[in-house]
Order: sequence, then C-alpha cells, then structure tokens
Amino acid sequence: MPDPLQTALHIAASGLQAQSMRLRVVSENIANAQSTGATPGAAPYARQTVSFESEMDRTLGANLVEVKSIGVDSTPFKLERDPGNPAADENGMVKMPNVDVLVELADMREANRSYEANLQVAKQSADMLNTAVSLMKDA
Repeated sequence: MPDPLQTALHIAASGLQAQSMRLRVVSENIANAQSTGATPGAAPYARQTVSFESEMDRTLGANLVEVKSIGVDSTPFKLERDPGNPAADENGMVKMPNVDVLVELADMREANRSYEANLQVAKQSADMLNTAVSLMKDA
C-alpha cells in the first residue's frame, strides 16, 4: 500500500503540471490577442482552450488530474474596419482573434490560485514527511 503522504504529493504534482499547462495556454492567448492573418482575408490566431480529465493511477490508488486536450475555441472571429492593415480584405475588414483579454485574465487568476493551492498541499505533505522522518530518527 502506498504511503498517503507520498500519494498526496503525487496528486498535488499532477495538479501543478495541469495548471502550469493552463497558464501557458492562457499566456499564449493573451500574447496573440491582436494577431491577425498575414494575408488579406486570412484567419487570425484562434483562442486555445484546455480540457482536463481525471486519470486513475492504480499504483497510487488515487485519481490524478491530466490535461486531456488543448483545443481551439470555435467562437467566431471579430471583424474590425482597418483598410491599412495587410490582413484587410477588399472591403477593408480585418478578422481579429476570438480572444477576450478579460476572460483570459480571469482564467489566469483562477489557474494561478489553483496552482498555489496545489503548491501548498505539496509543501504541507513534504513538511509532514520530514517530521515523520525526524521522529523515526529520534526513536
């Protein structure tokens, strides 16, 4: 039977990895919020999304979080009038990314808080393991 404290560390580590990936995707979305296509009428950057799933680790006897997939948001692109833009079509309209920076910032804050919570669990588990080892040494 696996040690419960080590299991807690593995669970927290899987959460840290998942939230790290989520933060990476959100950062990429924000960085490309104004990235238009390179040619007239070309599609701009499409917002990416992250899906998670629970994965059973039979050796630990615990469910770990995993990144299931990184998908593309199917929300339609916004159109802006900018005749001087190289990506403008014959009517002067430019397709803009379907990224809402406020939504991305909220998602980033949520991912950051989840990351911090998992980090706190890992720290507490490590402290408890160290205390247990110290108690065994003294006995």
